Amino acid sequence: MSDIDAAHNHRQKQAMNEIFTGSFTQQEPIPKDAIEAAVAVMRHGRLHRYNVGAGESGETALLEAEFAAYIGVPYALAVASGGAAMATALRAMNVGPGDRVLTNAFTLAPVPGAIASVGAVPVFVGVTEGLVIDLDDLAAKADQADVLMVSHMRGHMCDMDLLMEICDAANIRVIEDCAHTMGGHWRGKMSGTHGVMACYSTQTYKHLNSGEGGFLVSNDAEMMARAVMLSGSYMLFDRHLAAPEPAVFEAVKYDTPNVSSRMDNLRAAILRVQLRGLEDQITAWNTRYAVIENGLRGVSGLTVIERPEVEGFVGSSIQFLLLDWSAQKIGEVLSRCGARGVELKWFGGAEPSGFTSRYDSWRYVKSTPMPVSDRILAGILDMRVPLTFSTEDYELIARIIRNEVNIVAQSDL
Repeated sequence: MSDIDAAHNHRQKQAMNEIFTGSFTQQEPIPKDAIEAAVAVMRHGRLHRYNVGAGESGETALLEAEFAAYIGVPYALAVASGGAAMATALRAMNVGPGDRVLTNAFTLAPVPGAIASVGAVPVFVGVTEGLVIDLDDLAAKADQADVLMVSHMRGHMCDMDLLMEICDAANIRVIEDCAHTMGGHWRGKMSGTHGVMACYSTQTYKHLNSGEGGFLVSNDAEMMARAVMLSGSYMLFDRHLAAPEPAVFEAVKYDTPNVSSRMDNLRAAILRVQLRGLEDQITAWNTRYAVIENGLRGVSGLTVIERPEVEGFVGSSIQFLLLDWSAQKIGEVLSRCGARGVELKWFGGAEPSGFTSRYDSWRYVKSTPMPVSDRILAGILDMRVPLTFSTEDYELIARIIRNEVNIVAQSDL
């Protein structure tokens, strides 16, 4: 064996022994300024969003105004969760029992859950190898519903110009689920500004962290007035800063039920500080995402998801495909990476696991098999991109994934 071969084998053995020890569920600490803002709220004790002094704007109202300005819309509403935002949007659009709502087959359970929560029926639309909604399938199903709740799942945006062209031609109203695209954009147009309404999450693993929480935004005054009433404003809607004028509420205030789902001033205080630093966070995520993406290129049998140049994405998670791999081989990749400290999730499992599940897992919905989408779902592997890890950490993580995928690909499993 030559010295060069010996050195190569030594490096390979070293790579095989590398272990990652970081936690994929450990978030960054809440910023010091946000902690101080939260403590100030606790000191005065007025946590309820409408418990404010004369001439005072509470933290929640201020947060809504700042978030609306960031997204570039006139109206924003802070609520208890991203799921509450979606259900509120549907109710504000008068979607109810028996109505059909188009949505992605590749999404997380709260999306069809929100649809089912108002008595409506999800109609699933396929997924492409780019992990976005299949626009050909959407066009084929456009006559089946007049509302689309499009999920920008795991931060992947489809061609939003073409999606809106399809929906406008079929008179389909669009709600955007932007839980994974807060701060993202398509051709410079912010995620959440294409449809009639848009929903965001501030759950711990999203782009702003308040444990639980969410936003609803819109340009439509009447729909937002309904949303504010639905969220539990009672007749205190004049205490909002990013809501329609009081006159707009006159048409809806007596006929819109209160299904309380407000955000409180404590969470809003934490979020206001984080919102000011969101663009820096996006840069940090995308830097780390690029390290992993580059580290996974060229691995035989592994498909990297190519991002369109016109998509301004937020790389807070990363996905890749092991297309046409057996469940046994994928399970082996998960197990081997896990043993070396790299936590991957699989969206193709027959049974739901943690937050991962398939459209046919949600048995409260009747679904028709979609073989093309099923093939893609069977190969999706997913990984969070915590900002608590350095770029060097992600170089190591990519090496581990490469190593284990290569080993399993060459095995007789």
